[in-house]
Amino acid sequence: MKGIRLFLCLSLYIIVVSCGSNGNKDNRFKIQIKEKANSIAYNQEIHIQIKNPNDIAIDKVNYQIQGNKLTVSNGKVKIAPTLLGKTEITATVHYGEQIDTLTKKITVLSNKAPELFTYEILNTFPHDANAYTQGLEFIGDQLYESTGQYGKSSLREVNFETGETIQKIALDKTLFGEGLTILNDTIIQLTWKSNTGYIYNRSDLKKLASFSYNQSKEGWGLCHDDQHIYKSDGSSKIWLLDKKTLKEKSFIQTVTNTSVFSKANELEFVNGKIYANTYLKDGVMIIDPKTGAIIGVVDLRGLKKKVTQTPNIDVLNGIAYHHQRKSFFVTGKNWDKMFEIRIKTKQ
Repeated sequence: MKGIRLFLCLSLYIIVVSCGSNGNKDNRFKIQIKEKANSIAYNQEIHIQIKNPNDIAIDKVNYQIQGNKLTVSNGKVKIAPTLLGKTEITATVHYGEQIDTLTKKITVLSNKAPELFTYEILNTFPHDANAYTQGLEFIGDQLYESTGQYGKSSLREVNFETGETIQKIALDKTLFGEGLTILNDTIIQLTWKSNTGYIYNRSDLKKLASFSYNQSKEGWGLCHDDQHIYKSDGSSKIWLLDKKTLKEKSFIQTVTNTSVFSKANELEFVNGKIYANTYLKDGVMIIDPKTGAIIGVVDLRGLKKKVTQTPNIDVLNGIAYHHQRKSFFVTGKNWDKMFEIRIKTKQ
């Protein structure tokens, strides 16, 4: 009886496998690209074909990237995806009554080098030298700041002209505070490795709720536009969060014309672009949120030398835009100064 059962099970398995989609599991076909798959520029034409070692009669092949059809002309396709970075080309191979689906990993880079910018200092203001700055954002003249370090993390409202703290709450000693953004009457603040963010009432900094990160790696920076909240996590990804649920919906990858770039830190959204502190660098990336392309780099070297040189000072971090003054405010971790600057093209 056991032998009969085993025979029936094996027979059923063979039938299921035979009737199912091949999915190219036996590697009878393969997508072949002549160019280097990790350095394709946006709008570049590349040579593409299906490697067919068994000379199977193929009826047709359809290529797609990010859901958009690629048209083959003289053995080439133009690579112009909506989102830059690491992605895939998909090919559906039709032969006889069967269809195989193939994928090929590629990296699509920007086709333009970032524009270079510098700065001029408009004003210098005092800043709390004990504040390990992780996030800055203005609402009118009201400046809100998030600070880090275990046992020292806080959320605070600050008088930007005097550097004095108007109100402040301390985070639990187990939490490392990170970036923030202000949405209507609430403040959203990240923590670093706790996989949790918090929502506060803006008027009195009372904690209202919490949320989890889900897919994103860590909590680094936050900003928002009319449609999305943008969240950096230390990787090459900037996540797009639903403004109501704070769930991660998708992501962009930060990309130059030479590489996929990581470590976007504190974020600020200004005039349709994301401005991001680059962790461990004295600079700011200007990112196109529609594609992930780094379209500009602001060289902020020299600012750190203008603060009091104590053993505690750390890297540049913290960028906020004052809409009425049309200027940026930047500072750093444990800096005793905050600088109001104007960004200008580097000559």
